[in-house]
Amino acid sequence: MLWINKSCCGRSLCGVLLLLLYALAIAQNIGNPYEILGVHRRATLPEIRKAYRQLAKEWHPDKNEDPNAESRFVEIKQAYELLSDTERRQAYDLYGITNEDEHMYKPRHDYSQYARFSNDPFEEFFGAHFRTQDQDITLFHKLSVTARHFENHIMEKSVHTPALVLFYTDWCFDCVRSAAAWRRLVEAMQPLGITMATVHAGHETSLARRVGVHAVPSLTLVIDKQVYIYKEPLASMPKILEFIRWKFPYKLVVNVNDKNVDTFVSDFEDNKVKALIFEERPSIRLRYLITAFYYRERVSFAFVDMTSRDSQNVTSRFKAQRNADNMVLLKEDSESPVATVSTSEIPTQTLRQLIDANRLLTLPRLSSQSVLEAACPVEWRAARRRLCCVALGAQGAALQELRALARNAPDRLRYAYVYSHAQPDFVRALANSSGVDISKMDHRIVVIWRREPSRIQFEWLNATWPTCAKCDQEFSEESVEYRQRLNETKRALDQLIKRLLKPTEVMAYETHVQELLDEAARGAAWRAVVKLCEWAERAAHALRTHHALSVLSVLATVALVVAFGYFMAYLIRIEEESVQKRKEERRRQNGCTKKKSEISPELRLHELRAEKYNALVRLMKPGCRTIVVLLDEQSKVQLITSFHKIAWPYRKNKTLVFAYLSLERNVEWFRRVLQLSLGGGELRINARNCVGTVLALNPHRKYFCIYHAKHPECTKPHKRMNRMTRSLGSLPTDPEAGAFIGFHTEPDSSSDESLDPPVLLQENLLNGLPNWLDRLFEGSTHRYYVNYWPDMTSK
Repeated sequence: MLWINKSCCGRSLCGVLLLLLYALAIAQNIGNPYEILGVHRRATLPEIRKAYRQLAKEWHPDKNEDPNAESRFVEIKQAYELLSDTERRQAYDLYGITNEDEHMYKPRHDYSQYARFSNDPFEEFFGAHFRTQDQDITLFHKLSVTARHFENHIMEKSVHTPALVLFYTDWCFDCVRSAAAWRRLVEAMQPLGITMATVHAGHETSLARRVGVHAVPSLTLVIDKQVYIYKEPLASMPKILEFIRWKFPYKLVVNVNDKNVDTFVSDFEDNKVKALIFEERPSIRLRYLITAFYYRERVSFAFVDMTSRDSQNVTSRFKAQRNADNMVLLKEDSESPVATVSTSEIPTQTLRQLIDANRLLTLPRLSSQSVLEAACPVEWRAARRRLCCVALGAQGAALQELRALARNAPDRLRYAYVYSHAQPDFVRALANSSGVDISKMDHRIVVIWRREPSRIQFEWLNATWPTCAKCDQEFSEESVEYRQRLNETKRALDQLIKRLLKPTEVMAYETHVQELLDEAARGAAWRAVVKLCEWAERAAHALRTHHALSVLSVLATVALVVAFGYFMAYLIRIEEESVQKRKEERRRQNGCTKKKSEISPELRLHELRAEKYNALVRLMKPGCRTIVVLLDEQSKVQLITSFHKIAWPYRKNKTLVFAYLSLERNVEWFRRVLQLSLGGGELRINARNCVGTVLALNPHRKYFCIYHAKHPECTKPHKRMNRMTRSLGSLPTDPEAGAFIGFHTEPDSSSDESLDPPVLLQENLLNGLPNWLDRLFEGSTHRYYVNYWPDMTSK
């Protein structure tokens, strides 16, 4: 129980303690953080931050009079802390855990034991003399960060502050040898503004795997949310500095000389302050490069080499001192510098102090949300309100007059202008809330007060800013009239500003505004073009520096390999042409005039008759087969053409002989072959029905296979065996015993198993022959055996 003595602490202290106790109580039981912040479960970290900022401003106890404002504010803060932490958010999404339970989140490793030499693990193995100052890894542990800190701080801040992160482990001898190099690197880089940190790869394995670290020690550079791994030893400091230098954005600092200095110092369309760095060296120091990266959104940096002959005029123009580094800051309203500094090495702190004091132009353009935040900061207290006088669509002489007013503006007033076409949402919000015609808003002046990040109060100047087309004539009538209207407008603007600076004054209009568009943002296509140009210019720059030798050696090696490859291909082509010529000459000598590519095997088709019967059937060698198609004079041309086309793929098979049989002369031989295979008995066949039959004769084994379009084996092969069994089981005296192959002596006769239509066109007789040949060579066709091959008469 907590006792509070009112005599020892005031009411404010008691309130703070009670608020802390209340916050601790609420922290143990947070509701749904997504509902508290009003974001979706898939919301990104920037969306969560934006929602938190808006709700925190709305429910801050000093700004909200609701009695539940304090509890609501603490609840919002706790929800944001949960969702902004990657591990806690994942634990909540998976398990619904809202507090950091000690079983779910392991505590950060205690490295205090390594600070004492007596507890050093290396000392236990190698004795007390092993530890030296160069091998002391205590600095590794002092700078060690967790994966959460790496993601939420180092990675997020790398858009303006680069970081060097070293991955190490305890029992790593290479890490011990690199301790001295890391210490020197920390001493050199930290004063320049680079974040130095280490990560224990053994404790943060997931981070090391995600970054791409596979061995320790491994030095990484985190810049602009990109991680680059340094793949060389840490012993060489110049190589590390060169590695860091080359990872900065290209053209971050422009080289300026007498020829292009006027272009640089007069072009303020980028809405940035100009900074000139003078050094007596050919390249800018790393400390100034880091500063340029830090302020790249607000300041445009240029480098002047004072040792170059082309920079003598610009050096004398800005009175840069020799034997020292010089920085000059320029704004758009004057050619003389607004700030200068000269010393041997300008400290980073001095650079940042000067730039922070002059980071905006005298009359900045509201070209992005960051410029709006800097020029028109949020101030919710009416007594200290900060006003921003914004000119819409102002150009030329109007900007000059506004700059003159901005030079003498009070502390709580800033002047700015905006392009109406570049920020349509901002201009539309002002027009819709005040009822002003959006087409007549150019050259209008509006005074705004940003009380909240997304809500502003504003009031219009009743008069528009005057313009004059012929004001170069000083005593012309139009010029005099313009001066009068300009003075009246200035007086009206001055009275409006003085009235609005009063704490009790209420502005006429209020509206909600979205974030301003970034006018410097580039599209994907433009970024790709810039990237290609950057690579080309980097390559050209490398050829002019000490990288030229390595680049030229690589290019020469590639060129040599390509040339050698072409030369070998040329020799091979000549050799092939020589061999081809010798072959051609040999063919000519042998009387062969055709090229080998023009000669192709032919399919010889024999006629099976008495004169060739012995050669094609009886005297065939073992393993050889004769494929015979049966035809008559009427179907000869058509069937031979179809049979030739089907048998063409088998023309190179030396075990096959192709032939045809004329049924007008040899139908009796076919009848006797069928009769022998069926076991005797009288058999009558119709020669016309046999047209299109194909026999595969195996003379040595005395069997044949038969194909016919109506044969049960060809119509439905998967049922052929049952049909053949029933067909072969018919009475041998049945004169229609050959009906199982579809041969009918009478047109109306039919088999019980016939499933084919009675009419079959002649051109379709051999349609199923290719499939039957495949089954024939597979050995799955039915074989009909004969005791001997019958004679063939020569009629």
